[in-house]
Amino acid sequence: MNSVQGLLAASVISIQNSCFIYPACQNCFSRLILDSRRFNCLKCGCTGEAKDASYRYRLSLKIADTNDLFDITVFGSCLDPFFGVTAENLQRYIQDFDQLSGETNTESFSRALVQAVETCFLGKRFIFGV
Repeated sequence: MNSVQGLLAASVISIQNSCFIYPACQNCFSRLILDSRRFNCLKCGCTGEAKDASYRYRLSLKIADTNDLFDITVFGSCLDPFFGVTAENLQRYIQDFDQLSGETNTESFSRALVQAVETCFLGKRFIFGV
């Protein structure tokens, strides 16, 4: 699954979604189903306490090389250098911000995070392993 078949030099045209972090199963990396106290992986059946859920980066991009457009998704710790922290720590910062601000509407924080990601990636050229 991690073997690179080729390299593609391309520019990021757009960010496809605003959800950059997801609760991930430690066994199969699938998205976990979370409720207030528990998590469940529908793929492998792993369960546990919600507070123990791990998080991963998932960045969906539209990219273009000189000839074609591509939709790609970049997963995992290769994004740590761009965000400056692990997905686990960013999720913790988001939760801490939510608790400290006392706001139930975190739209302004989410908007700021999306703007930061757009500034970092839009119009920039990267080499993608595909």
